[in-house]
Amino acid sequence: MTQPRLLGISGSLRAGSTNTLLLKEAARLFGDASFTLADIRMPLYDGDLETAEGMPAEAAQLHEQMAAADAIIFATPEYNSNLPGVLKNALDWVSRKAPKPMEGKPVAIMSAAAGRTGGARSQFSLRHCLTPFRPRVMQGPEMMVASSQAAFAENGRLRDEKSQEILAEMMADLRAMIDA
Repeated sequence: MTQPRLLGISGSLRAGSTNTLLLKEAARLFGDASFTLADIRMPLYDGDLETAEGMPAEAAQLHEQMAAADAIIFATPEYNSNLPGVLKNALDWVSRKAPKPMEGKPVAIMSAAAGRTGGARSQFSLRHCLTPFRPRVMQGPEMMVASSQAAFAENGRLRDEKSQEILAEMMADLRAMIDA
């Protein structure tokens, strides 16, 4: 089999994002793969903008990346008990172009958050937002990194051995979903 294409989508735009660190650690543990980190910086969805100018290049690129990927990993922070607006906005834009780029595609969801639940509620809302795209969302293991500001070592690796084990198991299961 050729090298799998893995797309990572972080719901955080911050330069020091622990969700982006989590995606990079997931890609490392996934093993041999072509990994792309998506950029979800794009204008707010606006039907008038779409009519006047069409889909922004950034949204079209994300759609293409999703369609080309063999699997997609989402890592989302939790903002006010929900997924961040920037992530929902990116999904709204992508939904405007056919075909559905995630239909039947293996998807893993994880989160890193400052709070003690590690983003559990943001994962729930992201799962709901993915429903119209019809991906094959992994049901487990669940990966939630609490107190994420202290969860990563300077080299970007998770400090907690149990978290590393769970993430490695998740990535092995994602690889198996691609192969199935």
